[in-house]
Amino acid sequence: MSETNQPIKLTSLSSKGGCGCKIGPADLSQVLKELPQTDPHPNLLVGLDTSDDAGVYKLNDEMAMVQTLDFFTPIVDDPYAFGQVAAANAISDVYAMGGKPLTALNIVAFPIHTLPKQVLTEILRGAGDKVKEAGATLVGGHSIDDKEPKFGLAVTGIVHPDKVRTNTGAKPGDKLILTKPIGVGISTTSIKRDLLTDQEVDKVTSVMATLNKTASEKMESYHVHACTDVTGFGLLGHASEMAKGSKTGLTITSEDVPKLPRVRELAEGGAVPGGTKNNFAHLEGDVTFPETMDQIDQWILCDAVTSGGLLIAVDGSEAENLLSDLIGAGVEAAIIGEATEENPGHITVL
Repeated sequence: MSETNQPIKLTSLSSKGGCGCKIGPADLSQVLKELPQTDPHPNLLVGLDTSDDAGVYKLNDEMAMVQTLDFFTPIVDDPYAFGQVAAANAISDVYAMGGKPLTALNIVAFPIHTLPKQVLTEILRGAGDKVKEAGATLVGGHSIDDKEPKFGLAVTGIVHPDKVRTNTGAKPGDKLILTKPIGVGISTTSIKRDLLTDQEVDKVTSVMATLNKTASEKMESYHVHACTDVTGFGLLGHASEMAKGSKTGLTITSEDVPKLPRVRELAEGGAVPGGTKNNFAHLEGDVTFPETMDQIDQWILCDAVTSGGLLIAVDGSEAENLLSDLIGAGVEAAIIGEATEENPGHITVL
């Protein structure tokens, strides 16, 4: 935890936190559709077309470059932990593409004249430790003086051109594995409202700060057809992108989805972030819920996640073995559904 003794509640300095800061999918799609289509480049393996986690550019027959950028306002109050979470979240996009992170650049916005400089030192220290844990190298960054603190990384990685994981390759019969619990948005909103115990804060912080490195490495030995990391658009939002991009249907069994402690209780108490509700509204017509499922449980499946797990579509015959490998390596993974031929592009929640 942080070495600074300043009693500063970082989450109070912004109206939104973490990946809940993202511009909503509906608004973003309206903006992007007005832009002219870029000319395709033969070396661009993954670009803007599929709402994937990172861009991938082929350098030669043996190596492609993975590029991504992610930053946001404080998601937890401890500066060191905030740096760790922000770094883990940014690096996650490289893992989702099947890549290995190599270098990182800090992106800093900080009220340098109104907050103690030690707070920024701790944010950068937390991020630096997480970059080191990922085996990457911090090579610099850029900072601006801003009244609202924001932090993140631009990350570059590498992957073999034939081993790129995208969110568009799921096949009927694949099983869906999720490698972290959901409910982060509801839990971190509860942090802002002082509704969590110290133990519960530590739990959600640990989940967000955990790299997807182990999960990414374990899936290399299996026939993984699609992969994405679950972040601001929520489990169902990112699953919807996979379903549409893969032209398959997806079924997700709600009771099999791992969730953080007390998420439903907290949601019932009103700790549902606006980003979660926006995600739910955006998915109207793309998801079928059971008639018996109430609004709270529907919101939880759409909850805006920060630094979530990987959603992996793996050959159904290999799913149990991959799950066993993940759990054996300490990953909080679960099989939560499957890809089907029925209702291409649609999600059915069971």
